Amino acid sequence: MAAALVPPPQFATASFDSYRPDEDYPSQAEVRDAVAAFVTARTEPAKRGLFGRRRSAAASDTPTTSGVYLDGGFGVGKTHLLAAAYHAATGRKTFGTFIEYTALVGALGFQGTVDLLRGTALVCIDEFELDDPGDTMVMTRLIKELSETGTRFAATSNTPPGALGEGRFAAQDFLREIQAMSDRFDTMRIDGLDYRRRAVDESARVVDDVPGSLPDGQVTLDDFRAVVAHLASVHPSKYVALVEGLDAVGLTDVQPFTDQTDALRWVALVDRLYDGQVRIVASGSPLDRVYPDVMLEGGYRKKYLRAASRVVALSRAS
Repeated sequence: MAAALVPPPQFATASFDSYRPDEDYPSQAEVRDAVAAFVTARTEPAKRGLFGRRRSAAASDTPTTSGVYLDGGFGVGKTHLLAAAYHAATGRKTFGTFIEYTALVGALGFQGTVDLLRGTALVCIDEFELDDPGDTMVMTRLIKELSETGTRFAATSNTPPGALGEGRFAAQDFLREIQAMSDRFDTMRIDGLDYRRRAVDESARVVDDVPGSLPDGQVTLDDFRAVVAHLASVHPSKYVALVEGLDAVGLTDVQPFTDQTDALRWVALVDRLYDGQVRIVASGSPLDRVYPDVMLEGGYRKKYLRAASRVVALSRAS
């Protein structure tokens, strides 16, 4: 299972050299250099006292910094830099989304996951989520256990304007739960515009004839509401299998969501489609406009905006 924790195909060759920072936002180049320095820096073994026990925090001069946290909006290259860190790191390493790591805990149990990842030099966590206190606390414990044995971490999160916790490592609601974890990270803020919308300010593409617009290759054709209903019968950790090997998905009669649970399942599927760079061909409502204002004003705003950005790119892919 750990062998499957690698960067998605579009970041299979990502490097610090291939990252293209926006000259209008100096923080992009600064963070690139800082992450590269973090990966190549030598780490010191955790300080230990008598009988091999780790020294307490009071016995240490300062808390041990064992990770970098990339905080910023959509499309500024955080995942590219995270994948570049993975490829540049030496030793055993893993790369996965926050959801993939929590699914791993669900499959193996907490201690089983600790045992599996113990000895890993670098753990990369993409799209760190702060809206579920249970999952957040699980990841807090996992990071604490592994960092005390020498594992280092690199993580990203999307915090668009208006989102709770903008510009900070922790949203206030979960500050107590993850305070110990945040002390272990250097937070690096990346500013900039969504690269997926730099060239054009457009919505997701809509077509009249979905079957006739699908490309050659391995494709699917389904009613949008049928797909959303099917997602309810599949655990999100299995969504990757739904899209594996596909070149494109065809969706007819797209309609805005009325149920938040359905909307969140769709967001999880969009993430897997984006990881696999699976083109979307759809009719009906533009897929970046399927979230009503009441959803966008709620606690899952950042997830919906991330999905909206990604479906624009996937629907306009050639």
